[in-house]
Amino acid sequence: MMRVRTPGQLNVGILASGRGSNFEAIADAIERGDISAEIKLIISDKENALVLKKGEERKIPVLCVKPEDFADADTYERTLIEAFRSAEVELVALAGYMRLVGDEFINSFPYRIVNIHPALLPSFRGLHAQRQALEAGVRFSGCTVHMVDQGMDTGPIILQAVVPVDKDDDEESLANRILAEEHKIYWRALRLYCEGRLYVEGKRVLISEKV
Repeated sequence: MMRVRTPGQLNVGILASGRGSNFEAIADAIERGDISAEIKLIISDKENALVLKKGEERKIPVLCVKPEDFADADTYERTLIEAFRSAEVELVALAGYMRLVGDEFINSFPYRIVNIHPALLPSFRGLHAQRQALEAGVRFSGCTVHMVDQGMDTGPIILQAVVPVDKDDDEESLANRILAEEHKIYWRALRLYCEGRLYVEGKRVLISEKV
């Protein structure tokens, strides 16, 4: 069993592609004093991503790094790694980032890249998770905060929240209710990093009692 980190303030980097609502939830938690953390840098692969504007409004450094400006994916990701390291980022939180991250990126932040997925993993991995849940006829869906590994939504699970599926739900209504839970558990998962309470044993994440 391996302890992921010791307690202390956490320097966070955000990697996002869109509106950044989960970034906002994390930033709000930091401002309330619920997390001992600082967001050091926001990077987006989309120059018009709303998350960049939201970061600027909060006086957080932002950067747009577009994959199409690089010869290959490895060069693109090395640029991301260098930017986060220059900003002294310890943990990278994916917040609606619509790309898989490669081995070099993962190995640069071992057990310290986290993602939130709108389903109860390991069910309904990948895109359109809410649609998958509705098509499968499940009674419950939800969201999962997990560490990122080389697979798609296959990394060790930190926290999950359950959302009942209503009989009249469509993809949008279910997604909105799941998103509300995402905003509650993502920052709580980061708080566990800050408190040094996370241990990894194989694919399992163990959470120690708060000291």
